[in-house]
Amino acid sequence: MDQSVAIQEALEREENCIIAVQCDVLFDNSTESRLLGLVESTQEHAIFIYTHRRMAITADDVSLEDIIPISLDFAVVEVSSPEELAVVGADTRVRISYQEEELELRLPFGSHSRCFLSEVNRAWSDVCKSPTQVPKFEWVNRYLKTIRGQEVFKHVPAPLIATLTKLNPERKQEKLSDKKGGLETQKGSNSATQKSRVHANPESLSSREDRDDLVRSSSHTPSNKAQILTMPQFGLRDTLIKCELLKNEELYTYLENFSFFLGTYNVNGQAPKESLRPWLSCTLNPPDMYCVGFQELDLSKEAFFFNDTPKELEWTKSVCEALHPDAKYALVKLVRLVGIMLIFYVKKEHAEFISEVEAETVGTGIMGRMGNKGAVAIRFCFHNSDICVVNSHLAAHIEEYERRNQDYKDICSRLLFRQLDPTQPPLPIMKHDVVLWLGDLNYRISDLDVDDVKELITKKDFGTLHSFDQLKQQIDKEAVFDGFVEGDIDFQPTYKYDTGSDKWDTSEKCRVPAWCDRILWKGKNIVQKHYQSHMALKTSDHKPVSSLLIIGIKRVNEEAYKKTFEEIVRNIDKMENECIPSVTLSKQEFHFDNVKFMEHRAQTLNLLNDGQVPCRFEFIQKPNELTYCKPWLTANPPTGFIPQGGSLDIDLEVFVNRSTAPELNFGKQNFEDILVLHLERGKDYFIAVTGNYLPSCYGTPIGLLCQLREPIQDMPLETLCELAEMSGDKNAVNAEKPLQIPKELWMMVDHLFRNAIKQEDIFQQPGLRSELGEIRDCLDTGMPDSLPGSNHSVAEALLLFLDALPDPVIPYAYYQQCLESCSDASQCEKVISMLPQCHQNVFNYLAAFLRELLKNSASNRLDLNIVATIFASLLLKSPAKQDFAEKRKTQEFFQHFLTQGPC
Repeated sequence: MDQSVAIQEALEREENCIIAVQCDVLFDNSTESRLLGLVESTQEHAIFIYTHRRMAITADDVSLEDIIPISLDFAVVEVSSPEELAVVGADTRVRISYQEEELELRLPFGSHSRCFLSEVNRAWSDVCKSPTQVPKFEWVNRYLKTIRGQEVFKHVPAPLIATLTKLNPERKQEKLSDKKGGLETQKGSNSATQKSRVHANPESLSSREDRDDLVRSSSHTPSNKAQILTMPQFGLRDTLIKCELLKNEELYTYLENFSFFLGTYNVNGQAPKESLRPWLSCTLNPPDMYCVGFQELDLSKEAFFFNDTPKELEWTKSVCEALHPDAKYALVKLVRLVGIMLIFYVKKEHAEFISEVEAETVGTGIMGRMGNKGAVAIRFCFHNSDICVVNSHLAAHIEEYERRNQDYKDICSRLLFRQLDPTQPPLPIMKHDVVLWLGDLNYRISDLDVDDVKELITKKDFGTLHSFDQLKQQIDKEAVFDGFVEGDIDFQPTYKYDTGSDKWDTSEKCRVPAWCDRILWKGKNIVQKHYQSHMALKTSDHKPVSSLLIIGIKRVNEEAYKKTFEEIVRNIDKMENECIPSVTLSKQEFHFDNVKFMEHRAQTLNLLNDGQVPCRFEFIQKPNELTYCKPWLTANPPTGFIPQGGSLDIDLEVFVNRSTAPELNFGKQNFEDILVLHLERGKDYFIAVTGNYLPSCYGTPIGLLCQLREPIQDMPLETLCELAEMSGDKNAVNAEKPLQIPKELWMMVDHLFRNAIKQEDIFQQPGLRSELGEIRDCLDTGMPDSLPGSNHSVAEALLLFLDALPDPVIPYAYYQQCLESCSDASQCEKVISMLPQCHQNVFNYLAAFLRELLKNSASNRLDLNIVATIFASLLLKSPAKQDFAEKRKTQEFFQHFLTQGPC
């Protein structure tokens, strides 16, 4: 559980809880559980000590007891005995002192405690660096009134106004009941297994996104070599024990079955109009878990562009009211991306066994960023099993099955969960014991006309019909969902119905019925009890689907665990610590030929541990460099552990994007790097990465592109470099008259004007990655003569071109003027007239093209807001991070040019 969430709620807006940890405070004759929060305000830090309920989730669950300012009078030292230090799994004992007061704590074993102590030490180090700047801690004063049962601080040494008071072990803690619909818990009780972040009721969701932002922005500073707190039980030894425990898991775990209810419902932008109980309470016995996914929660423009919708709370409330009446449930996590939402409930008696809860989202819409399509996911640990639940909404339209395949692969590669240990690489979806995947996957029934499909449905011949299902066909080809299982489908297709009825689509389009809404799983010890649709619900043009899975969850036998743990420690103790780790590298030179813009390339480096001991490796920074590699290069994983005799593959990946292309296009940065592979307690290995990058119009300035009459890859690099220097020199004289606009831009816009002016969902539906590569090659080489690919691919290629410009169409230097003049059309025109001629030409050319598109909005389904939102973000970029108000102003500025031509 992220305890900092509860503490943050208890703080004022000005204060920030950087990190929190649950620990035991040691008294003479007893120990009591407390929450410690490292709180920052006005660049000053203090440790806030809270009593807490068994599961501290909101501000109501914690009560402030003491405050320890981190000043020059503050100190923290480790007091673990040598015997305790010798045992890797032992807790850490530390003593915190402030002036004449002392407090002894026992922190739980693990990386989170290490992070907490590192952050505390960093805060204290900052104070020591400026001993003449005495902290005042005036902000602490308002919290002193909330500390109940204690005297007002009398011995206040100027200029401090707060000082440590002793904890009172005799203080009685009152019993509190949770909010309605939540868990009844005893304040002050403790469980070492409680790590989850569980919301007691849907009312606590109002600040959910703010809290998620807090959690994501909490930075864990790695342990500093010079820090006072040395923790020998963390590091290589810790990693080795974890690895051995994982390898021997069957010795101390056993399986216990739990029921998981999975549900998916595309609600077509509707508000809830009927009870969801026929769907969510369809099982005889209450399930242990609920994972409920929605798609198209809100189809409004506000939801699409600003990820804001009141329907989140409406549907969450409907779900809460429809859960099985024979059990009490707690809301563990809710995550939403535009209209894709996933809600995770658990029976209250299981809540304490949920840990390591994380949520992530990934958009697969236009440019791979828009969230109208994509996925949301929640991962968690239940007892000793790691589980990931994914809710996705893939590309629409019957012919777009390849795009759906690409969406699936993008989700798998891009959706990564951070780990509690910040030194560990992010966790992908497939690195879990169990993966549950649900959603509107949008695969259709092909090669049958609508009448044949309906006839098979009438006959209930779902087996024959299923053989024409695109998802089944793609799985059979191993194109998607490799290793996943889907139960037998013995219900009629769930799409498309006339809203409010059970009638098939009677609109002009008369969609072919399809099983768009699906539930699949991957993992061992899983049995499906039911898989069905729910025809009783008529709110949407889809029918909801549910599946009940019985999953064998790994539980820990504590006695067997202790025995296994002790045996592992004994074996480790037998190792010769003096042995220096060593590895053999498969090779130390890697060359990448002809790397292209936004083309992923990878080669594999194999590490073989041929030493006498396990080893930990890490790619480290070179002197005077901020990162271990150039921004276009990645080593995956960048750090890791290799057991004795084991081996590991590391992918060396290169990928040139809009931020790295400009430097590479004209040789300002060479395509080469040296990686330093460091072995803990061992030597360093040097790995050379070289290659050549093919210049591209992507990432090339507008002014320079206007100088190029030939394809960029036909130009010698020396000529490109000379032209680049001339374009930056205002006094340089070019012998040849420049083009009015870049020919590459003209090719794309002209193609769209001739072929896609009435294309449905143009600039809203993504293209195919393979086609984007073909279009890039055509623009860069001049072959073939006309652009390949679909209209959607050309449209996305245009957006990517604009996004990759080093200086936007409206250069950064004019950004502020645009904001200031956004409400006055004539002033907006004046700003555009001041732009460099080539930038002015491009702006006017694009605006004229977009006005033509809007004249055909009845066919292409574009409107003024969509066009302004998409293109303003590309043509008028902020040189710094853009806030919501500025985003609105850029759209207002650009709208003037979409409603009328230039004056």
